[in-house]
Amino acid sequence: MNFLVRHFKKVLPLVFFPFTLAFSTGAYSQSSAAPYPEKVVRIIVPFAPGGPSDIIARLLAQKLSENSGKSFIVENKPGGAANIGAVQVAKSAPDGYTLLLMSSAYVINPSLYENPGFHPLKDFAPVALPVSSPNVLVASPDFAAKNFKDFVAYTKTNPGKVDYATPGNGTGPHLSMELLKIRGNLDMKHIPYNGGGPALQAVLGHQVPVGFSALPPAMAQINAGKLIALAITSKARFATIPNVPTINESGFPDFEGDTQQFISAPAGTPKAIVNYLNQEITKIVQEPVMREKLVGLGYIVLTPTPEQTTQIIQQEVEKWAKVVKAGNIKPD
Repeated sequence: MNFLVRHFKKVLPLVFFPFTLAFSTGAYSQSSAAPYPEKVVRIIVPFAPGGPSDIIARLLAQKLSENSGKSFIVENKPGGAANIGAVQVAKSAPDGYTLLLMSSAYVINPSLYENPGFHPLKDFAPVALPVSSPNVLVASPDFAAKNFKDFVAYTKTNPGKVDYATPGNGTGPHLSMELLKIRGNLDMKHIPYNGGGPALQAVLGHQVPVGFSALPPAMAQINAGKLIALAITSKARFATIPNVPTINESGFPDFEGDTQQFISAPAGTPKAIVNYLNQEITKIVQEPVMREKLVGLGYIVLTPTPEQTTQIIQQEVEKWAKVVKAGNIKPD
């Protein structure tokens, strides 16, 4: 089972902080506070459209809008390795009307950058971690290697000649490949892009032969035969692509890494609003139709509470800090 599930076993049971929820057309309300939401809620995604964060944000925004009767909209704010969008949300009013949906860069950037402009716990109120996804190593069909074993052999015999694309410097897929390079003694050049969508387009367009991506944005192209999935980073094979081996089983034991999707609000956001959002998001991803859709897209459905999400964030910050230090990884 993946890294996050093992963490749930460690953090459960957690103390449940009681809160009062009353519903009016699906929205939170209290006698001492105005109903929430009363106006448009913005979900900031600090990456370009088409990547895994963008996909899950739009799926959740649609259902949150339907269930609450108010608009939840997605705004893409790429740039600065996701730091720009994160800082924008951190500095927003803590009223629940500006949220951040950010991938594993949320827990990586504090170690990668001397001053990313935000801290994932000090500057935010963690709301939810609805999904994660394995990272997948993909290649264009005309690439010399058609499987992971041949990929390793080809890269070793052609040092410095194989470039690889990722959603950006310091992202989960980038660190996964850097770890693979260290473990396999591979000499490859990193080509960073501003998001998962552009990185995959570079491989599809034959600009870069190989890419490392979270599974969701790559799934359709893999199923269509436009990309070859060489291996995935999860501990076990993924149900919808069972023929794709894990890196763990392919000569690199204990190799594991997922791209997580964290949802946070600015620090100081009322606890009742945070709990309401967590409850609504959990309800959405647990719906049978939505769960089936998410799994089909390449996501692993998760349902941690805000308290559990907070503990996972702390553990992930510590985990990736070690990888960044070991690999001497620096931002561009």
